[in-house]
Amino acid sequence: MISFACFAPHPPIILPSVGSNSDREKVKATIKSLELLRKDLEKSHSERIIISSPHPDWGFDVPLFFLAKNFKGVIQKILIGLDEPKDYFDLGKRIYKEEIKPLKEKIALIASGDMSHVLRDDGPYGFHPDGPKFDEEFIQALKRKDIGKILELNKIYPQAGECGLRSFAFVLGILEGGEINWQAKILSYEFPFGVGYLVARLV
Repeated sequence: MISFACFAPHPPIILPSVGSNSDREKVKATIKSLELLRKDLEKSHSERIIISSPHPDWGFDVPLFFLAKNFKGVIQKILIGLDEPKDYFDLGKRIYKEEIKPLKEKIALIASGDMSHVLRDDGPYGFHPDGPKFDEEFIQALKRKDIGKILELNKIYPQAGECGLRSFAFVLGILEGGEINWQAKILSYEFPFGVGYLVARLV
């Protein structure tokens, strides 16, 4: 059964070993939200974590550092590619049916990914108007559980420069496949360095 599900960002700068104190102060809302999620994950008594990410290494390591410090179960990593979000949504549904449903474990889902990377002129990729539009519409569609809209956002805002949409779509597909009655709770969203960091709990 699905006992926990969330979206988590993965900027290395939030790690104590990477970001300075002043850097981490700028993302304190994100860090606080991830710490809250860790407590929720621990309370779920999950036995397995399935984590999806568009990047190897830090894409997995950053969320797991915050969310799974004390986790004693199995960690399963799914690396997401560049196919259409709908493809990963469908993959999530298929994996639920073929791999998750037969398990008799409590399973936690973590979708690792960042939002737009073009939210500030002084950010690493500059500014593009698609960036804030993408992030705002994604969050609103998530609140409405408008999966159709979410899966089309990369076409509507092709210059948003996001990296998390496919990872998010994958986990939403698992929830859809399991007919899980999820509801998005937005814990934080900020972009102090020009990249959007969304923390949300779904289950």
